Amino acid sequence: MIKILKYGEVKNEEIFARNEPLSNVEGIVSEIIENVRKNGDKALFEYCEKFDKAKLSSLTVSKEEMAEALSAVEPDFIDILERAAANIRKFHERQVRNSFIINDEPGVVIGQKIIPVDRAGLYVPGGTAAYPSTVLMDAIPAKIAGCGEVVITTPPGKDGKINPVILAAAHVAGVDRIFKVGGAQAIAALAFGTETVPRVDKIVGPGNAFVAEAKKQVFGRVSIDMIAGPSEILIVADEKSEARYLAADLLSQAEHDKMASAVLVTNSYELAEKVRDETEKQLKGLIREEIARASIDNNGKIIVADSISTAIEIANEIAPEHLELCVDEPFSYLDGIRHAGSVFLGRNCPEALGDYFAGPNHTLPTSGTARFSSPLSVDDFIKKTQYTYYTRDALKKVADDIARFASLEGLTGHAKSAVIRTEDDK
Repeated sequence: MIKILKYGEVKNEEIFARNEPLSNVEGIVSEIIENVRKNGDKALFEYCEKFDKAKLSSLTVSKEEMAEALSAVEPDFIDILERAAANIRKFHERQVRNSFIINDEPGVVIGQKIIPVDRAGLYVPGGTAAYPSTVLMDAIPAKIAGCGEVVITTPPGKDGKINPVILAAAHVAGVDRIFKVGGAQAIAALAFGTETVPRVDKIVGPGNAFVAEAKKQVFGRVSIDMIAGPSEILIVADEKSEARYLAADLLSQAEHDKMASAVLVTNSYELAEKVRDETEKQLKGLIREEIARASIDNNGKIIVADSISTAIEIANEIAPEHLELCVDEPFSYLDGIRHAGSVFLGRNCPEALGDYFAGPNHTLPTSGTARFSSPLSVDDFIKKTQYTYYTRDALKKVADDIARFASLEGLTGHAKSAVIRTEDDK
């Protein structure tokens, strides 16, 4: 049963259950990465048989498999995917950056080029659930950024096939290639490349502790989006809120993972009791009841604060992945929110709206990292290159300044490189 606590009974930094990493993960992942680096496809086939119980003849999803999957998915769900994709595109197209040139001094041109990464690799989890929403959220920004190629790795089922809804979402999002490989070995394949899986420049997407550790270990050879932890939701709600809605929203995150954290902060003890009772009632109707039960019992909390303002202070301190503001005039509080991955405003905006349909990205910073990082965006799939041009006359005007600056740092070679071009003119 979810716990009801008065504000102050638990430290703010302990409101979310931020679990320590498993002690044996680092070494296991390191061995997997090294095996894939040395043995390529051979290692991937072996790991697929070992972990996914699938004996594959090919790691690549064929055109025939894609066609079979599309015919297996109901047309009305394809339509939902298309409409969700349109919303996601509309939001992320506003994030596109432009190159710029500055030429406001004679003989001087400086600027910045925006260049998409050549190849992006998207990890899509398998296992206990299929996530076509992750495909849309990760692939569409990459495509908008202009990546030369967007590829997916995702674990197959025991039959050696990928869930049809994953393939349908990949088709809608315009993914170029899909590979049947999951876990830390997929991250290693994307980072180093194998005979089949190409090396990428950026790896994005959520995964279990082994996937997260693998992303951490290959960072530097490739770029990554973030190290994602278990899902989190913080709901701030006043006494006018409907307990049934709040309970449903808490459970929507609790069913993700036994380590997920679902927390409500309210100024009403009466509402807290109603939400506790509703949570127990609604738990019984969930397909993933066992997972949600573990999350609610171990990590769930309802905190009764003295005011909504105090609740906002809590939110800013713990920087939640998802923050719901179930209050009157939610926009009046928006400027006061400094640290949150994604904010859901009002009583009719469940977090699930953001997971699937509204358009803002659902790949979000967790574990307090919203204090300094951002949701996945088009920016994750671009890089910037600067350039500088000076004419001889323009350089002459600043050469002595450059030389003095360099000399103060003890870098006389730098100084010489600036003035040598102007010495003949003196």
